[in-house]
Parts: sequence; structure tokens; C-alpha cells
Amino acid sequence: MNISFPETIPKIRNYLQNPFYRNSFYITLGRVTDVGFGFLFWTLAARLYSISEVGIATALISSLSLVMIFSSFGFDFTAIRFMPSHDHNRVFNTCLWITTAAAIVAGTIYLTTIDLISSEIAFIRDYAPLFLIFAVVNSVTLITGSTLLSLRKADLKFIQNIIMGVRLPLLLPLTLLGGLGVFYSFGFAYLIATIFALAAIRGYVTLTPQIDWEFARKTFSFSSFNYLANLFLDVPTYIMPILIVNLLNPNDAALYYIAFAIGNLVLIIPNAMSTAFFVEGSHGINLRKGVFRNLVVTYAVLIPTVLIVVTFGEFPLGLFGKNYLVAFDLLKVIAISSLFVTIYNLFIPLQNIRLQVRGIVIINMIRFVLLLGLSYILLTWFGVIGAGYAWMITHIMLSAGIAAFAKSKGWI
Repeated sequence: MNISFPETIPKIRNYLQNPFYRNSFYITLGRVTDVGFGFLFWTLAARLYSISEVGIATALISSLSLVMIFSSFGFDFTAIRFMPSHDHNRVFNTCLWITTAAAIVAGTIYLTTIDLISSEIAFIRDYAPLFLIFAVVNSVTLITGSTLLSLRKADLKFIQNIIMGVRLPLLLPLTLLGGLGVFYSFGFAYLIATIFALAAIRGYVTLTPQIDWEFARKTFSFSSFNYLANLFLDVPTYIMPILIVNLLNPNDAALYYIAFAIGNLVLIIPNAMSTAFFVEGSHGINLRKGVFRNLVVTYAVLIPTVLIVVTFGEFPLGLFGKNYLVAFDLLKVIAISSLFVTIYNLFIPLQNIRLQVRGIVIINMIRFVLLLGLSYILLTWFGVIGAGYAWMITHIMLSAGIAAFAKSKGWI
């Protein structure tokens, strides 16, 4: 078969000019960069800090993420879905200021109730001002990132991901603070990324202290159902390190966090494709063709990547130190689970595009109950690998349910 480069180059150029492929490209680069920095971050942290300090740090960072999730109110999805059809300034400022105020309130409530959540990390209450600042910039980073994606400026979102890499050098001077040093390096990176995002986004929207309550009211159903769906989706992930600290110990929390981070490397491109599908679907692409194209590209990349992780996964674990090699079996379970997680991850944006948000709430609620319930039981029975078993069983059951639903609708 002869390949003509003069004919191939224009085709490549056309692909890159297509908003779907262009955004997919930059979203993928952003995910690769973020995951790459995350991998290096935890590798360096594992070398500079003890395994128990890393375990405490994962619980603190998960706490920050929980506050962000509880304060988002679904406006990150609202920004992507409604920015193309509404006034950009009103959408952005409404989403930004409501979530910022909510982050302060949610952070304060979290700090007040920290003793009930986990006594192991209750000391963070002594550093309340910084915790609240980190909670706010975490929230702002989420909204600005979603806005840039909706504006089809995934290249700027990519730069925002690169800036988050500043957390690596921050680890070095903060070692004297123990696990708190890891947490601070993460928080200060979000602060710097927020400053960049607000500066970059001013070229496309006007930052004003105004909330369009009419827009908030009109999109309340979409936002609130997405908020509930997102709570059910993300809360188990962020609760897990805290749950493991409480049920097992900080060392097992560190093993889980590292194995989970490496195992989900295989989802970089599938997740990027799903996000780009949501953005372009909101702009009106053919959904059936979009789903088919997404699945073909996803599994073409996913299957060989999973095989590589299952075969050679001990190597990346070894980079964190020999203490982390015991998490290899957990890593294999998480990597194999991605074959089923992908089906679920594509179904969610498809339903968002179709504005079938109630269905997303239901499936995420089922996932929430299954994942946390199975994790609690299997962690007790099998130790830290029980979290991997719970992850796999949950997504196998969800994939079967999604396939049955799609068949009943005549989609397959």
C-alpha cells in the first residue's frame, strides 16, 4: 500500500482543524500532563516523606476535593452545556461566584465536623485559613477549566494543567512539615493555576461580581441533578483514603492511592475522548456516530495499555519505593476494571447531552451504594485489595445495566 505524504499532510491538518479532534488532542495532552505530574509528584513525595505521612496527605487532599465537590452545585457541567447558547459573561460569573461562596461555607462546615469524619486528620482545623483558601482556588480552577473547554480553548486548559506541575518543586522546602507539606504543595499549586486561569479567561469573558439569578433558576434542574449525580460519582473516590485510614491504617491508604493513580493512567485518553464528546455533543454533532467513533478509538488504545500495566506494573510501583510493590495485585485489578469503567464514563456525557440528568442521578446513586458498601465489606475481609475488588464488581454490574438499557432503547 503506497502512502502519499503530500496527500496525508492536508488530511492531518483537517483533523487538527476539526474542533472535536483539536479539543480531544489538547484535552488528552492536558490529562497526560496532569497525570504525568501527578505520577512524578507522588513518586517524589514517596521518596521524601514516610509512607504514613503520604497516607495522611492523601486523606487531606481528598478532604479538599470533597469540599470542592460539595460546593460545585453542578455548575462545572452547566458552564460546558449552556455557554454555547447563552451570554458567556452571565454564565461564567454566575457559576464562579455561587461556587466560590459555597466553597467557603462547605469548607467551614467540614472543619467544624472534622472530629466526626476522621480524628487522624483533625489537626487540619488548626490551619483553617489556608484550608479555606485552598478550597476556594480548587473550586475556581474547576469552573475556569470547564469554561475554557466550553469556549473550545482546550489549549489554555492544557497550559493550566502544566502550571499545576509547580507542586513538584514545592515538595522539597516543605518536607519539615511532614504530611502537611504534601498538602500545602498541592494547595499552592492550585492557587498559582487559578491566577493564570483568571488572567487568561479575561480575553473571552468579563469578570464582574454579578450573578444572573434568572439563568441560575432556568438551569436549576440541570445543575442540581448534575450536582447530585456528581456527588454520587466522586464522593466514594475521595472518601476511600479516609475510609482506609479509619478501617485499616495510613500505610494502606498510601498503597491504595498510589495503585489507584497508576491503574487509572490507562483512562487518560478514554476520559479525554468522553469530555470532548460532551463538548462537541453540546454543539450538535451526530450522537450515534460520536459514540461509535469514541468507542473504536477508546478500546484501540485501552486494551494494549491495560496489558502493559498488568504485565509491567511492578516497575512504576517500584519507583515509589520497595514498600509500594505489595500493591501490584491491587494495581492489576484496577487496570483491568478500566475496560468496564469506560462504558460507564461514555454513558454519562451521552445522557447529559440528551438532558436526561435524572437517569444519571439514578445510575450514580446505584454506583455510590455499590462502591461504598462493597468497599466497606471487602476491605474488612481482604484488606486494601478489597477496594480494588469493589471497584471492579461495581463497574461490571453498571456496564451490564447500561448494555441492557441501550438494548431496550434500540441503540444496539
